[in-house]
Amino acid sequence: MLWRMLENKLGRQRTLKMRNIMSAERVCDMSCGAMHEFALVLDKAGFTAALVQEVINSRGNKMAKTMLTSLRPEKSPAARKKEPTTKFGLFVDLGIITVPDDYVHGTRLDSFKEKYQNEKVKSFYYYNDFITDANFSKPTRVLKPGDKLWVRAFEQTVSGLTTSEERMAFLAAQKAIHVGAQGASLVWEQKHDQLPKGKWYASFDEKENLPFAGGCHRVPSVYAYSDGGFGFYLGSFENDWDDDFCLLCFCDPPALAGAEQSSDSSSLS
Repeated sequence: MLWRMLENKLGRQRTLKMRNIMSAERVCDMSCGAMHEFALVLDKAGFTAALVQEVINSRGNKMAKTMLTSLRPEKSPAARKKEPTTKFGLFVDLGIITVPDDYVHGTRLDSFKEKYQNEKVKSFYYYNDFITDANFSKPTRVLKPGDKLWVRAFEQTVSGLTTSEERMAFLAAQKAIHVGAQGASLVWEQKHDQLPKGKWYASFDEKENLPFAGGCHRVPSVYAYSDGGFGFYLGSFENDWDDDFCLLCFCDPPALAGAEQSSDSSSLS
């Protein structure tokens, strides 16, 4: 059934290619970041969330890995070496989010999952169980109740791939604050209806502040499905990124940032 649907969506030749490769030596388990990219490929091809999950859950993800290899064109290594400030542009300005009065850093992620992804409530098609307070305990900025953050999403504006280092350099140029998975959870909670569909929204942090699992440092990402659903995933800092992955940029609100700058200037006079 799955192959017939693929043939209808992608054409007979590409489907036959995937079936032929299925027994090749390069069939292997998916990397920690490839699953996210593959889900997006199927989503764009018109697959429902249930079918996407069926493929991802195939034995050891071997089917998914093979199909991703066939569907995704090769990227040129030369495309990776450009200045980061020329590669990104504003995608959407989400405005201000406010950290709730009952926010507790040490329990934020576990309580978030308990509220939005439990036996009765399923706010996400997929929710990575590794997103816990224990695993994301040390973001660069620990949020406090009442904190206000200006949130924007920037998209990659050039073809090819960008590295995590390039993305971090761009965020540094924006004077971004890194607030980890906790920040991503707040964006979904307060702004998910403003997230354009068909994109990933990754909350980067310094590599040493990200949990290490499965051979890579994990980057939390919210995916907005084209049908209005969402997923809370983990990407890999060590992997490169394409233009489907936006950067969540958290900053002090402009008025607050200006006040702090004025304070700094007066202290030097």
